[in-house]
Amino acid sequence: MDTFRKQATKLREQVAKQQQAVFKQFAGGLGGSDSNVADEVEFYQHKKLEKLYISTRAGKHFQRDIVRGVEGYIVTGSKQLEIGAKLSEDSRKYGAENTCTTGSTLSKAALSYSRACAQIEKERGNLLKALGTQVAEPLRAMVVGAPLEDARHLAQRYDKVRQEAEAQRSNVWCISSDTVFLASIFSKLVNFASILSSLLKHGTLCCLIIIYLPIFTFRFQPRQVIEVSRRQAKVRESNGNPEYILKMEAAEAKLNELKSNMVTLGKEAAAAMTAVEAQQQRLTLQRLITMVEAERNYHQRILQILDQLEGEMMSERQRIEASPSPAINNMPPPPPYEEVNGLFASQTYDGSTDGMGYFLGEVIHSYQAESDVELTLSVGDYVVVRKMSSNGWAEGECKGNAGWFPAGYIERRDRVLASKVAEVF
Repeated sequence: MDTFRKQATKLREQVAKQQQAVFKQFAGGLGGSDSNVADEVEFYQHKKLEKLYISTRAGKHFQRDIVRGVEGYIVTGSKQLEIGAKLSEDSRKYGAENTCTTGSTLSKAALSYSRACAQIEKERGNLLKALGTQVAEPLRAMVVGAPLEDARHLAQRYDKVRQEAEAQRSNVWCISSDTVFLASIFSKLVNFASILSSLLKHGTLCCLIIIYLPIFTFRFQPRQVIEVSRRQAKVRESNGNPEYILKMEAAEAKLNELKSNMVTLGKEAAAAMTAVEAQQQRLTLQRLITMVEAERNYHQRILQILDQLEGEMMSERQRIEASPSPAINNMPPPPPYEEVNGLFASQTYDGSTDGMGYFLGEVIHSYQAESDVELTLSVGDYVVVRKMSSNGWAEGECKGNAGWFPAGYIERRDRVLASKVAEVF
């Protein structure tokens, strides 16, 4: 039993040593531990370039989106500028013509609005110009610029060389496939020797040898044993074959050259992409800040113009509302209401009445009745004027009430909305 145990242990150690020697020889042909370190560095370099490529691509797309948005804003703003300029000109024409017969308040307001509108459109034009020259053009130049394209081309060349290196590495492995095959056989022998040694410790050697030895022999007989012998002979022959040696050396030399080119291109591409990414981030942030400042200045200026315009219009309206009502202190009292049908039957206001002597008038000044024969009026009411006196009084009906009121407190209206007419009666 001890003899079998010693032989199994010895077999396991021998197979393990042979396996390590094969792997060491194979690894030495491909660069050994130095190759593993180089592969790890190349892996991190590749990952870094992938992240830089994704970052610069996203930055490029964001810059392009900003350019498109600004261009659309400029197109829309240009149309608004045309509309605003037309409105400003129309307001100026109305204010200059001053066709109103009762005052110039609206004409003055129209002129003020025209000036403010022209200033607003001028500020809009300045904003659109700033957005085009200071935001859109610099970003568009970087999107299609040479630095970004050159860096991306370097990254693409690096990726191509890397793929070639991977293909060449596979070629070298194919040339050394016989060694790999033998290494796998040695691995199986080590596993079998370990199982055999473990069984010896438990005293089950005799029966298990009878079971496992035929199985192991069957797994490698006859075809795999013949294949092992054939490949061993091929390896022994190739060790002294100059053609095999030259082929292996040429493959390894090409692989080393590709690796060297890959490392150089990787460093250049990483440096270029890093510089482009930094420039991309910095320039895009600057253009965004410029755009925000331009819009803020524009809106602040527009607010100042509108505040000034509102102040002018409110001042004019307050002046009109605060203007004194037509004086009635010196007016004679209205005639008795009973004399309406006889005393003033033939008199009209400004010498004109409609066919029945009636017309509609809009109240422009409030009036509070002081006697039973007078009519209380509110601004905006409509009155059916039936009689006009020569002493400044008029008689009419409003909201179902009739009486006298100062004629200067109303203005004649030839056209009135139907809803307003309904309120009179």
